Amino acid sequence: MKQLFFLLFGLIMTGAGLAQTNGPILTWEKSTHDFGDVIQGEKVEHTFKFKNTGKEPLIITNVQVTCGCTIPKGWARDPILPGHSGEITISFNSAGRHGRNNKVVTVVSNAANQEGTQILFTANVIEKNSPH
Repeated sequence: MKQLFFLLFGLIMTGAGLAQTNGPILTWEKSTHDFGDVIQGEKVEHTFKFKNTGKEPLIITNVQVTCGCTIPKGWARDPILPGHSGEITISFNSAGRHGRNNKVVTVVSNAANQEGTQILFTANVIEKNSPH
């Protein structure tokens, strides 16, 4: 009985793993970016590039940010076919910010991989008249 349980459990887990790999996979070229030193008030942006390395179309339904200083733009509203690439541009407004800023951007999609859901950026905001 115990062997049957482990056999069934193994089959279920294998099936779950295969189901995940058959769907869309969001693979980032680079999922982090460091803007380095940014003078307070500057607006900077970076484009994060990705590829759908899965076997089904990738659909991005939303890009969520944690504060109004970060604006996502330019992501595909149409499905991204397997093997095709896309990009998301993130704009950061450093006005009213100071010191080290670590921001997380969450990409809401039908991707089967959880590690593909977040991109991160950092910036060290320096006051305008501060020597650096």
